[in-house]
Amino acid sequence: MISQITNITYPDSDGQPMADNTLQFLWITTIKDNLEWLFTQNEQVFIGGDLLWYPVEGDN
Repeated sequence: MISQITNITYPDSDGQPMADNTLQFLWITTIKDNLEWLFTQNEQVFIGGDLLWYPVEGDN
């Protein structure tokens, strides 16, 4: 059996602020806060609020 290893690069920064505008900031904090509430009883779940994500251009 031949297997091929593909290196995937996950960037940790795009050089831009986490939220470009107030609407994005509100969505980020709303999602984070609700996930914390949803998993409050599960000690195996960690919710982080400083995550790099790629929004769809023009869809904010």
